[in-house]
Amino acid sequence: MAKDGLLPFCNIYSSFMQRAYDNIIHDVAIQNLSVVFCLDRAGLVGEDGPTHHGAFDMAYLRPIPNLTIASPMDEHELRRLMYTAQLPDKGPFVLRYPRGRGVLVDWICPLEEIPVGKGRKLKDGNDLAVISIGPIGNKVASAISHAEAESGRDIAHYDLRFLKPLDEELLHEVGRNFSRVITVEDGVIQGGMGSAVLEFMSDHGYTPAIKRIGLPDRFVQHGTVTELYQLCGMDENSITKELLNQCALLPVTSKIKELTN
Repeated sequence: MAKDGLLPFCNIYSSFMQRAYDNIIHDVAIQNLSVVFCLDRAGLVGEDGPTHHGAFDMAYLRPIPNLTIASPMDEHELRRLMYTAQLPDKGPFVLRYPRGRGVLVDWICPLEEIPVGKGRKLKDGNDLAVISIGPIGNKVASAISHAEAESGRDIAHYDLRFLKPLDEELLHEVGRNFSRVITVEDGVIQGGMGSAVLEFMSDHGYTPAIKRIGLPDRFVQHGTVTELYQLCGMDENSITKELLNQCALLPVTSKIKELTN
């Protein structure tokens, strides 16, 4: 279909796409065909268990040339990225999104193009940088609010949006300005977004201490989504605790001295 000028939308569970890995490479990516892969059930899915968790897609798709890989934070971002994916000459475009309801009640928004490979800064901060991708960024935003109130630190939050291509301007900003960085993703940390950030920092001579939060190197079993996030240390409370741990490792600033005196 794509070779004949149509724009196929391939809608499939993230975990089931694993079975078509060679087709993605051989039939689509090598020919740079315009196909939109809509990966449902990305991240933890709950009671369906280890066969259905969309744990691996970012890690197994990231090495493939010609792919664009995006993960929207909410319904507005999903609509805009879906609109962007169907524009001419975008090539193979992957959109990953979770199971279940979203986070916005008013999900209707204008359909606007998002520049491919462009993330966004959600919040300024001077002490610590957090880079997230996808809907887990909503948990991160709430955790940052709690951690700032308790620690007195200013924490920056970046939504990477695109795993591939990376927003190099955004990552250069982080590398230049922060000594400590946390990455948060709803996927395996082995080879995922956090690994991409580590590679970028190393390749460009930046040396921040980077803490990665993501799915551990084991198969996650059955449970409610809430229970599984807690077990994997990816719920809001766990992220808040890690933010506070990282804040405690930062040098004491005049602002902190004022709060503690």
